[in-house]
Amino acid sequence: MFLIGANPQVAGDYARNIRARMTKFGRLQEDVLCFASMKIITGGSEVEARAKYDEFYEQVSYEGSLALISGRTGIDFSQYEPDQPVEYIETNAARTILHSFTAGDPTRRWTLRDIAHYVGMGGVGPVLVGAPEQIADQLETWIDASVDGFNLSYSTMPNSYLDFVAGVVPELQRRGRMQSSYAPGTLRQKLFGRESSQMPMPHPAAAVRRAW
Repeated sequence: MFLIGANPQVAGDYARNIRARMTKFGRLQEDVLCFASMKIITGGSEVEARAKYDEFYEQVSYEGSLALISGRTGIDFSQYEPDQPVEYIETNAARTILHSFTAGDPTRRWTLRDIAHYVGMGGVGPVLVGAPEQIADQLETWIDASVDGFNLSYSTMPNSYLDFVAGVVPELQRRGRMQSSYAPGTLRQKLFGRESSQMPMPHPAAAVRRAW
């Protein structure tokens, strides 16, 4: 599952809640892998990474960010004052996005301006900035909070991914946090480390499997 959380605590709480609910339906908690939305800005040093962040930040449009978050949540945020604290509003659109800034994050009171700047830089996910070693430290914090992996977005294409692969990937591999080669089999086998590519019990799909 893809998670949206402004910090490790919020994302970790979502992951643990989802896994706990699985058991109520007779499912195994380990049947769910949770990937947090994330944007990473890195470089050869922290100074270089911060310079990239500042360059991108200067180009953030407040109105454009409001349009993005309004479209995602189904709420017209243009009717609110920029420095007004944002409360949770019931909506038929993407509720998790707004929840992650309100009830999902008890450590902070977000204003609309805060959310607009946050969304303008990272979309619905947080932005990590730093040298590869610093990024790896931060990612480990998210992993320790119960996040299984990350759904990476980009600031520029393909440079954001090239920077990550060149700097952060080797550091994660050195720490044993990322594979250095791919296991054989289907994506399901790679993700869960199972011998069979079929859904195991007690997954509902296993009960209706056809014999070939």
